[in-house]
Amino acid sequence: MDKVEHVGATMAPVTVIRPPKGWIPINLRELWLYRELLYLFTWRDLKVRYRQTVLGFAWAVIQPLFMMVVFSLFFGTLAKIPSEGIPYPLFSYAALLPWTLFSSSMTRSSNSLLQDANLLQKVYFPRLLMPLAGILSPLVDFAIAFVILIGLMFYFGYAPGIRILALPVFIGLELILALGAGLWLSALSAKYRDIPYVVPFVIQLGLFVSPVVYSSSLLPERFQAIYGLNPMAGVIEGFRWALLVTDRPSNLFFVSVAIALVILISGAFYFRRCEKTFADVV
Repeated sequence: MDKVEHVGATMAPVTVIRPPKGWIPINLRELWLYRELLYLFTWRDLKVRYRQTVLGFAWAVIQPLFMMVVFSLFFGTLAKIPSEGIPYPLFSYAALLPWTLFSSSMTRSSNSLLQDANLLQKVYFPRLLMPLAGILSPLVDFAIAFVILIGLMFYFGYAPGIRILALPVFIGLELILALGAGLWLSALSAKYRDIPYVVPFVIQLGLFVSPVVYSSSLLPERFQAIYGLNPMAGVIEGFRWALLVTDRPSNLFFVSVAIALVILISGAFYFRRCEKTFADVV
């Protein structure tokens, strides 16, 4: 809470409001009270994204579908990258789906403060709602594209099994990671305007350092520990394990969970620490 002082003995009292210092805890009760605003932010993002488009929500399918075709042609047919006995289109699409969700969520979350700079300067609300809404709206695209994945699974003879019940765990893990990264990047982008230029480059690089077009089992054993430091590696391998009955994710998956939690907690700390200056610097 802000510190309030009453100054003056004989004169009329003067209230001095000073910003809090140090760690500012997240007020979960306040976030719950503003849950309708979170819904409005999410719904507005969806409407703005697909307003005046011819194909509408079909764009949620077009991006991963066309990338799957390109990857299948160049990496599956020409480069003949092993896909653990799974048809390469299905192998790559099952990885592109979580990667697209993560990249879209992180991008929208990191740009949330700059996109609504005018709103920050006029109205009070928990600022955490803005990056949080950024990770929720891509879930609608994910749900639509997931229907195509189920269709591909039946087409290639891979009916969903009991392991699909573990899928929400991996979805939750990547949302935690996207929110943590979005909190860091949104707070940094409010101060440094070159951050929005860095994010697309990092996402493009991350596509190839994550097991999207290949399996992590292709890496030599001595690199597995280092590779496990990439939290999305555990998420993508988990998706394939839950849907396509591939090898069980290694113990490094728990390392990915720990890293994602560290990124989220540190991102929340940094975001709250910088929150009091957002209206002045955006």
